[in-house]
Amino acid sequence: MGLLRELLATDERQALLFFFQHLKDVSEAGVDRQELIYNASVLAHYAQVSTRADADLPAPANLSAVFDHFVCDTTLLRDSVMMETAGAQCLLLAGFFEDQMRRRHNIRWYAELGAGFFSRAAVHEPSPRKARLLDAVARRFEPWRQRHARLGRDLRDQPFLLMPPRPPALS
Repeated sequence: MGLLRELLATDERQALLFFFQHLKDVSEAGVDRQELIYNASVLAHYAQVSTRADADLPAPANLSAVFDHFVCDTTLLRDSVMMETAGAQCLLLAGFFEDQMRRRHNIRWYAELGAGFFSRAAVHEPSPRKARLLDAVARRFEPWRQRHARLGRDLRDQPFLLMPPRPPALS
């Protein structure tokens, strides 16, 4: 079980490093490092959060869930953490899962919505440093969304991340 656990169990740091490296691979050379780390952290976070999570906000199953939770409930508009979460969920679903969401949702509209969420989060963020980062992600939401989508396709197109064991040779 130790070897299997080692292969299948991923901690937060490993997930962050995985997405950082792969997102860096699909990004241009001059991309802002802080934005790269932030975007990798979004992907790493949602790679480890279930759609049925009880302790944390669950990962949304689709963009309709984002709409229902963050657009219909106008009490969250001044809450920086919730607006950042809404923007991150738009980035995840309209970006990394773009191909799956495109059949049912208007990706361009959700990209604009996501940028708006990050913009609102920046306005209400008490930390000036984080507010600048959130504002930068808002202003460059579409390029980041496209990088997420490219990464999602690249990872999906790889036949295996773990090589399956070969069947024993017949004697």
